[in-house]
Amino acid sequence: MPSAQRNSLTQKPAASVLFSLVLDAVGIFVFCTIGRRSHDEGITLLGVWQTAWPFLTGAGIGWLLSRGWTRPASVAHTGIAVWVCTVLFGMILRRLSNQGVAFSFVIVASLVTALFLLGWRVIAKRLIRTSHGSSKK
Repeated sequence: MPSAQRNSLTQKPAASVLFSLVLDAVGIFVFCTIGRRSHDEGITLLGVWQTAWPFLTGAGIGWLLSRGWTRPASVAHTGIAVWVCTVLFGMILRRLSNQGVAFSFVIVASLVTALFLLGWRVIAKRLIRTSHGSSKK
């Protein structure tokens, strides 16, 4: 990958970092909202927040550990760390706060959060590659 293209994927201004954080948070909120709806738990702001805060905290830990602000759209550098921490710390915090952590839920949460937290990064990487490729023609 050429250096200029690598920099556009990995080193972003503050607005891109904020946008990346927002995309991660939206993905987590969507996951929690879908989960609450599928279990007939009601979709209230407080209810979704109670479900989401452990995962949001885990994502925050992932951002800190990976120094995600340095390469917010990187799948390997930031995305995987954020995803693993979202699931790992999310489940630990759910357990500590007397929320469910059934094995099937861990599997579903892992798959859906992977889709949301890694998916947008994969799409962004491909869009950037495509735009850099077409601008060279």
